[in-house]
Amino acid sequence: MTKIDTSRPETVLPTPSHTVGPFYGHALPFPGGGDIAPVGHPDTLVLQGHVTDGEGNPLPDAFLELWGADPDGNVPRVDGSIRRDPATGGYLGRNGVEFTGWGRVQTDANGHWSARTLRPGARGRSAPYISVCVFARGLLVHLYTRIYLPDDEAVLAADPLLARVPEERRDTLIARRQGDGTYRFDIRLQGEGETVFLEFQ
Repeated sequence: MTKIDTSRPETVLPTPSHTVGPFYGHALPFPGGGDIAPVGHPDTLVLQGHVTDGEGNPLPDAFLELWGADPDGNVPRVDGSIRRDPATGGYLGRNGVEFTGWGRVQTDANGHWSARTLRPGARGRSAPYISVCVFARGLLVHLYTRIYLPDDEAVLAADPLLARVPEERRDTLIARRQGDGTYRFDIRLQGEGETVFLEFQ
């Protein structure tokens, strides 16, 4: 059996945890990824916030995917709204017409993200929410959470998922109103104030 000298970095072979990304910068971001709402729609709102690690440091290379119902609570079933340049095949951005309910954004150097979408309507007994999937360095498995809007406390109180979350942690799932149709939702991956993440089975 061959022994490997682990006292020197140059003699240690990479393991999956060393080679995992994120490798988002090459192909995944595209123009208009966060422009989910059709241009000029009256139910448009802006979601923005920061993604931070367990020590509160911003993550400049996190990646979020968002899904949301339309204002009537219906899950969109239209074809994609992304346009490509017929000559180069490159992304031109969204067509500004269809609402697919889906967006993809990357954090900037300060860990900040932003998306413009439609205010989701309630579905069944659930309060209106937007689903979020978080990809970031050090995560071998992506994380799921929800963004609830703080517009109706009675509706939030009746939500079956929020009712199962300890009261002291519920606010990590509820965006804060900033004014002018803007809401702030920060995502903390670990530590004090850690965002509640969901496990689907």
